[in-house]
Amino acid sequence: MTDAPIRTATADRVLHLTLDRPEKKNALTRAMYARLAEALDEAADDPQVRAVVISGAGGSFTAGNDLFDFMTDPPRDESSPVFQFLHAAVRFPKPLIAAVEGVAIGIGTTLLLHCDLAFAAPDARFKMPFTDLGLVPEAGSSLLLPRLAGNARAAELLLLGETFGGETAREIGLINAVAADPLAAAMERAEALAQKPPAAVRQAKALLRAPLQERVLETIREEASLFIQRLQSEEAQEAFTAFMEKRAPDFSRFE
Repeated sequence: MTDAPIRTATADRVLHLTLDRPEKKNALTRAMYARLAEALDEAADDPQVRAVVISGAGGSFTAGNDLFDFMTDPPRDESSPVFQFLHAAVRFPKPLIAAVEGVAIGIGTTLLLHCDLAFAAPDARFKMPFTDLGLVPEAGSSLLLPRLAGNARAAELLLLGETFGGETAREIGLINAVAADPLAAAMERAEALAQKPPAAVRQAKALLRAPLQERVLETIREEASLFIQRLQSEEAQEAFTAFMEKRAPDFSRFE
């Protein structure tokens, strides 16, 4: 079992995964991605788990990738933990539900595209700042977000990378509802699903996901290839250096 700040608890056939690094707003490290992938793979094969809920500790969902960890050992291919986690989420055969509080940055937002249900607090803030970091979209978002929100809104969210709130997330179909207590809402739905005929639920989910699943995985691979290339670009190096130096990046010299 991978050692990482991911809390796990199972009750009433619902597995609750908590991102437990509140001092960093649950920014994700390689070890956390590996543990999440491991937990989903284990839950997929465990008949005592019928649904999974993912949430964050300390009032945040996740601030996205931990840039210090990311720069120390960036992903190099599909064997990297981040891609293993994405593949596990895409292929997960049981209901996957998210409860979002506070910030949901980068993969904190794109992960929701692979959840079957998602609930967010009124103060939740979503952001996909890939271009700001000299990067490209990930997690299949370049395919799934336009289908969900339409091309114009997807371009606005992915190219500008601006922050948006729960009502916008609900409006475009990224979440099911804004809830005062999103974890309670997520757990209530998970427990309801866990009481239903498990094979019927799995097969219904498979039917919902089947038309796009292989295309999503191929898009993730294509995005990953470009993402890995972009990590070595001068634009990304300027963005990351500026972040570390706590200054605004200067992209004026780039063409």
